[in-house]
Amino acid sequence: MATYKKRGYKPTEKPEVDNDIENFDNVEENSTTAEVFNTLDETASKTEDWVANNQKYIFVIIGVVAALVLGYLAYSEFVAQPKESEAMNDMSQAKVYFNEAVIGTQKDSLYTLALNGGEGKYGMLDIIENHSGTPAANIAEYYAGMAYLNLKDYTKAIEHLQEFSSEEEALAPLAKGGIGDAFVQLNQLDDALDYYKQAAEIRTNEFTTPMYLNKAGLIALELGKASDALKYFETIKNDYPTSTEASTVDVFIGKAQVLANK
Repeated sequence: MATYKKRGYKPTEKPEVDNDIENFDNVEENSTTAEVFNTLDETASKTEDWVANNQKYIFVIIGVVAALVLGYLAYSEFVAQPKESEAMNDMSQAKVYFNEAVIGTQKDSLYTLALNGGEGKYGMLDIIENHSGTPAANIAEYYAGMAYLNLKDYTKAIEHLQEFSSEEEALAPLAKGGIGDAFVQLNQLDDALDYYKQAAEIRTNEFTTPMYLNKAGLIALELGKASDALKYFETIKNDYPTSTEASTVDVFIGKAQVLANK
């Protein structure tokens, strides 16, 4: 089909682009790009110069870091591990004495042997002194504290148990609770309550938690803090219904309720 063209019709011409503006934009863009690359070149040059000028110090730092890492690895393998093995071996007889004291009849003499050693073997106090800083010395603090607690030397029991630290599920609360027991014997009931609460809270399990909540409740009653005691006893009843302490907790709940309402 033929295309109709009106007489005198001229095709519309595209407007001419302003070459000066276009050229200016190109120049500006190229200039900005050049500046960026110049800045990068200058930065890289300065970095290279700094590295070149301080190369000696860089190598010294790298060497020190490498030496520290290698030193730690060497110490761990050739010093710390053999030292710990030696400490645990030295403590073996003292542990035997302690375990025999727990289940035996001659408790005082066996706890004394656990502390001071016998048959030419180290006691817990020797381990603490001669293997300071090792895990063996740390656990020896626990054994020593519990031995003194059973020997009724409550001040020394507290001293050693406070030196002991552990993330273990049972030993951590038992150590705190042991300090609480010692403070009870020293008639420092506020301190005892504080440590019983720590023992109940430091780890949550079906054994130590209700045991120390119960002790905390009894001491709170002695101190006239019936509302606090009620809270501890009710936690045992509600959260640890199968525990040994739960079998008698209703009696103490009743007593705490009466005292709290006075």
